[in-house]
Amino acid sequence: MSSLLEQINSPADLRRLSGDELGRLAAEIRDFIVSAVAVTGGHLGSNLGAVELTLAVHRVFDSPRDVVLWDTGHQAYVHKLVTGRREGFARLRQADGLSGYPCRAESDHDWIENSHASTVLSYAHGVATAVARSAEPDRQVVAIIGDGAMTGGMAYEALNNLGHSGRRVLVILNDNGRSYSPTVSRLSESLSRLRLNPAFVQRRRKLERTVRRLPGALGGFADRYLQSVKAGFREALEPPAFFECLGVRYTGPIDGHDVEGMEQAFTHAATYDGPIVVHVRTQKGRGYPPAEDDDEKNLHDVSVFDPLTGPVAPTGRTRTYTDVFTGALLAAGERHPDLVALSAAMPGPTGLLPFALRWPDRMFDVGIAEQHMVTAAAGMAMGGLRPVVAVYSTFFSRAFDQANLDVGLHAAPVVFCMDRAGITGDDGASHHGILDLSLCLRIPGMTVFAPSSAQELAVMFGTALTLDGPAAIRYPKGVAREVDPGDVGEGLAARRLRAGSDVCILAVGKLVEAGLQAADHLAEEGIAATVWDARVVAPLDEVMIADAATHPLVVTAEDGVRLGGAGQAMVDAIAALDEGANAPPALVLGVPRTFIPQAKPARILAELGLDGPGIATAVRKALAASAG
Repeated sequence: MSSLLEQINSPADLRRLSGDELGRLAAEIRDFIVSAVAVTGGHLGSNLGAVELTLAVHRVFDSPRDVVLWDTGHQAYVHKLVTGRREGFARLRQADGLSGYPCRAESDHDWIENSHASTVLSYAHGVATAVARSAEPDRQVVAIIGDGAMTGGMAYEALNNLGHSGRRVLVILNDNGRSYSPTVSRLSESLSRLRLNPAFVQRRRKLERTVRRLPGALGGFADRYLQSVKAGFREALEPPAFFECLGVRYTGPIDGHDVEGMEQAFTHAATYDGPIVVHVRTQKGRGYPPAEDDDEKNLHDVSVFDPLTGPVAPTGRTRTYTDVFTGALLAAGERHPDLVALSAAMPGPTGLLPFALRWPDRMFDVGIAEQHMVTAAAGMAMGGLRPVVAVYSTFFSRAFDQANLDVGLHAAPVVFCMDRAGITGDDGASHHGILDLSLCLRIPGMTVFAPSSAQELAVMFGTALTLDGPAAIRYPKGVAREVDPGDVGEGLAARRLRAGSDVCILAVGKLVEAGLQAADHLAEEGIAATVWDARVVAPLDEVMIADAATHPLVVTAEDGVRLGGAGQAMVDAIAALDEGANAPPALVLGVPRTFIPQAKPARILAELGLDGPGIATAVRKALAASAG
């Protein structure tokens, strides 16, 4: 039997398929996605759950004339497959390859490059406003939101505006009950709460028993009537009331794996002259047993694996920085009963699950709501708790205002533990954690730690918990650098790792290792380098700054944005000594002011000159320039 998937090169090819063929195609797509992601890694569970939904969308709507918007972007693999990018999956999430998210440069079918959640309804409101004023006002705007994105406050702000404006937007709520882990949502819980209410259950069962005792045709009629009443009652519960109070029409829920049913619902909804939500229920990880059986996150995101067996937990692997943080958090939790942990729908990836298992009443998963999480942490600190906010560096930027004014302004002792700081790699521009240093340095009173090893991270976490004000600890993705116990600092002091008279390298976090490698390269040429592990970039160690000022050249190195980052702060501090009269020339190395595409972190850092050889080359050039 020939492959149907190989015959699909555009959405138009889907519209000639029969129902049986669509079923075959859905199975082929699931097999293809599992095989592709097994080779490259990527987002698996979300895409396996969105197969039929995507087929129905592209059979009903005429993309790209009709505007199809995805939130979050990691559930768009099937969309990419049916819009002509099948061959590109061989290089999914690789350098110069297919993006793991919608990408405007790849296809006219991708309107937004959206990989951070809860934004699509705002995009839809804006696009619909423009469409209404265009020469083709009949174009349909379709926004697919789900995988936990409806736990984000921005989605509700947009819904409020959609209802008020009456813009013609069809919102497809892909309800799989999860984001990374089971979704925290009052809306999704409301029906379950009622169904489990003892009084409701008792009365429903009593009524059902009565109906079953009725004789003959009367019993059959009464049973059908009861089922209709129950269905109507479900329709009258909170979700419809919630949406329609905002001025947004609601229909559903419907089976998100029934293509024909969804086509009918989408077609009818598209005739409505205003905003409408079609609530679709899907199963995350559908069709692949290892994903269906993963209770934590349905294989939401995975590394390379064997598709026959599914991903397996590695044995005997080296520690990651996330592992180190988990251990430090558990140890601190034993010592500090007032310590609490907060997550924005990512307790697993940020290492909080062991803490949640040990102290479930001290762990708070707020959903995809970073702004709320940070301000809630400030309130907890004001009430005498010691909140630890575990968040990816790239997502911290979503709550900068709250970190600045709700935490910083109040000097609240909140500890931000920022995972995936620096260049992260395969997920591209939206996921590199390169803004946190620059942002945190803007917050008065914020102590900013940058560990260069597993041992430093554990020590710094303990120090952060002793501070009277806010602190941030930023650490990279991946395997942690291990050092001897004697090679660890303490308190807020920097550490001088080696001494030399020709250049002083002030290295931050992950780039400490690169700074040491650069010093080794330079030593082979007779250039003696001092290397400092800055450890804490706010406040800066005065001893380190004074020592740097005695060298003929200062070079700073960090894996955050150069503009307004740690290096610039160090250079300013050196220049402030003696009013800058004797400040040496300085070179600030960091990430440029640009969006960095996907590739392996080592490759990106090398291309940016932020590895050992790159730093050594920069030093040579600077010394040569100063000598000339």
